[in-house]
Amino acid sequence: MQIKIGIQNSNRELEFESVETAETINDLVEKAIAGSSNTLTLKDDKGNLVKVPASALAYVEIAAEQVRQVGFVS
Repeated sequence: MQIKIGIQNSNRELEFESVETAETINDLVEKAIAGSSNTLTLKDDKGNLVKVPASALAYVEIAAEQVRQVGFVS
């Protein structure tokens, strides 16, 4: 699952791969935006933690999972 996080007052965005499902990531983002949590904490596909203050979130883009095709496609 590819995730892009935009941060307020920053030209760059955080972009990383995660093994979490889209539903799990969406729930964590909604909790951070609602104020239940002060930070958005996600784990990337290498096991690293990514923490962003909830007040600094501009947007979060959760890419749809795509099945990769192998071989010749006609």
